[in-house]
Amino acid sequence: MPKMKTNRGAAKRFRKTASGKYKRGHAFTSHILTKKDTKRKRRLRATGHVADADTRMVRRMLPYV
Repeated sequence: MPKMKTNRGAAKRFRKTASGKYKRGHAFTSHILTKKDTKRKRRLRATGHVADADTRMVRRMLPYV
């Protein structure tokens, strides 16, 4: 049976944590930053976790992570 392929787009966006969850970055940080207040931009810098409902999809895209 051939090897499964990793979704390269997903590999660049998600990292697995020691507890088995997936870390992700936040959206809305690349442009049109002048209208966003500093507190909001600072909070968006922090990593978030993939929701439980989406974890199964991410796990399928990253079979060897």
